[in-house]
Amino acid sequence: MKIGIVLGSTRPGRLGDQVARWVHERAVDRVDAEFALVDLRDHPLPHLEEPPGFSGQYRDERTRAWAATVAACDGFVFVTPEYHHSVPGVLKNALDHVHVEWNTKAAGFVSYGGAGGARSVEQLRLVCGALQLADVAPQVTLPLATEFENRTEFKPGGHQLAALDLLLDHVVAWSTALATLRHGDAGAAIRQRLDAIVDGLRAKDLEALRRSYAPDVVSYDVEPPLQHVGVDAKLENWAKVFAVFEKVDYELRGLTVDVSGDLAVGHGFGRVSGTLKNGVVTDGMWVRATFVFRHTGDGWVIVHDQASVPFDVASGRGMSDLEP
Repeated sequence: MKIGIVLGSTRPGRLGDQVARWVHERAVDRVDAEFALVDLRDHPLPHLEEPPGFSGQYRDERTRAWAATVAACDGFVFVTPEYHHSVPGVLKNALDHVHVEWNTKAAGFVSYGGAGGARSVEQLRLVCGALQLADVAPQVTLPLATEFENRTEFKPGGHQLAALDLLLDHVVAWSTALATLRHGDAGAAIRQRLDAIVDGLRAKDLEALRRSYAPDVVSYDVEPPLQHVGVDAKLENWAKVFAVFEKVDYELRGLTVDVSGDLAVGHGFGRVSGTLKNGVVTDGMWVRATFVFRHTGDGWVIVHDQASVPFDVASGRGMSDLEP
């Protein structure tokens, strides 16, 4: 499990960085999960400009970067102050910017403020319900009057460590339990996605193929250039194949799939074959094929793929007659 510790304030002079470090330093000693600090200062999102919808497809590169950060985590600990009896605007904006990346994950809260940040957490629990985030019951509440010397230097009482440990226990446990619900049999779903690609190739259906790739897919194919960036460039590559073949077939062998959170990697051997426009039947050549998947609202989509052939070092020529 990977748990993101989200620092929900970006204002100058914030106290949250002290609190977030305290949470992280305690958490990294655990062996049941990986913990990463996620500072919203590193993700300067605009005011919400994405169109409504829950597809996981985003227009702004800043949103896409934020979505990738959220998607990489299995659960979250939100470190939040309370501003005017409410949630910091920057945290609410970050929550609103993405949707499916939050779904069926766990969330816990470490809050601070005049009333310990308790009213901010009450509002965040409502937001979590809308985002399908499972908020755990234990929380850490840090009043300025008792846990901060001169209301500026964080010096928590020893009893707060027990509260923090209980919170982390619950976040890790719920994150682990929800992983199965979130992905189901991820390996089977990914193989179904690859089967859909094979069906799309055999049907020479570019629009069917489009559904299997992320909009920002990066492809390293066997033909120039070195990389094809974006789904349109990837489909243009397949269109070239369709222009050469009257009938297309595609075969995958030796496929293995490994899944971690919202990312997965598959590798094996692939071969395009079929009947050319001039009537010649070709068996094609085997290439080494690698696929990187990301889980979105549209299921598992390919964000990167690579096809390559070995080459003879002495001659510099590709070896296209090898078989797996």
